[in-house]
Amino acid sequence: MTAKNIKEELDVLSTPEKKEFLPYFFKTGKGQYGEGDLFIGVVVPDTRKVAKKYKDMSYEEVTKLLDSPYHECRLCGLLILVERLKKSKESERKEIYEFYLSKTSRINNWDLVDLSARDIVGEYLVDKDRSILYTLADSSLLWDQRIAILATFAFIRKNDHKDILALSEKLLDHKHDLMHKAIGWMLREAGKRDKAVLTAFLDKHYKMMPRTMLRYSIEKLTQEERAYYMKK
Repeated sequence: MTAKNIKEELDVLSTPEKKEFLPYFFKTGKGQYGEGDLFIGVVVPDTRKVAKKYKDMSYEEVTKLLDSPYHECRLCGLLILVERLKKSKESERKEIYEFYLSKTSRINNWDLVDLSARDIVGEYLVDKDRSILYTLADSSLLWDQRIAILATFAFIRKNDHKDILALSEKLLDHKHDLMHKAIGWMLREAGKRDKAVLTAFLDKHYKMMPRTMLRYSIEKLTQEERAYYMKK
C-alpha cells in the first residue's frame, strides 16, 4: 500500500458537501491559520477506517502522506501512527514519537494536533522526562505549541496536572485564539478530575487570562462560579 493508493481511497470517500465546507471550517483563506490547505472532502471516521487498514505502512510512505497538500492525507498518516502505537513495543513507540516530532511542520492544523499529540507524544512521555514540551512551547511554530499543550492530556487522565499548570502559566500571554482554546480545554479537563487544582489556578490568574481561555476552562463549574470568574 502506498500513499498514492490511500489518496485514491480517500477520493472515493469524498462528498461534495464536505469538500465545500471543510476549507471554510478550517480557515484556509488568505492570512488565516490554515491558509492554502486543500481538502478532499472526507469526514474523520472514514479517514480513520482507512488508517486502520494500513497501520503497517512504511515510514517512507507515511512521510509522503504528511507531505501531501491534502489535509485528509496528512491526517491519515497521523492516524496510521496512532493505530500502530496501540500494539507497539517500547522501542517502536520511541521510533514513532521521534518520527512524529521530526514532522511537526506538517502537523499544521488544530485537528491534526488534537487527534495525535496526546497518544503519540503524551502517552510516550508519561513516565519520562518532559522537558521537550517546554522546548515545543518556546517554538515559534503555533502547532509545536499546541502539541505541547495537547500532550498533557495523557498526564491529566492520570491525575498528573503539574505540566498543564506550568505550561498554562508559561503561555498565558499567548496571542492566538487556538492556543487560548487548547489551554482552556486542558485546564477544564484537569478541573473535571480535581476541581481544587483548577480553582487554585483560576484564583491566581483569572483576571489576566484571555476571555476564550477562561470561558473554556470554567465550562464545568457551577453557574455561580462561572459568573464569579467572568467578572474582571
